[in-house]
Amino acid sequence: MKVFYTGPLVNAELLLVMLEKHGIVAQQEWVDPQAADDGDLNRPTKILVPETDFDRAWQLFYAEREDEL
Repeated sequence: MKVFYTGPLVNAELLLVMLEKHGIVAQQEWVDPQAADDGDLNRPTKILVPETDFDRAWQLFYAEREDEL
C-alpha cells in the first residue's frame, strides 16, 4: 500500500467513496493512531491505495484534465 492522500477526515471519507466507485480498494488510517477518536472531522487521516492502482488513482484525481474548459 502507498500513501495517496493525507488530510482531514471529512475529505478522506469522500475520497474513499470516489476511489471505490472507480474500482480502487483503498484504506484509511489515522496519522496519529494514539489520538483519541473524538469525532473531529478535521482529524488528520491518510488514504492508502495498492501500489498497482496508485498511478491510475493519481490520474483520476490529480492529473491535469485536457477535456475541461
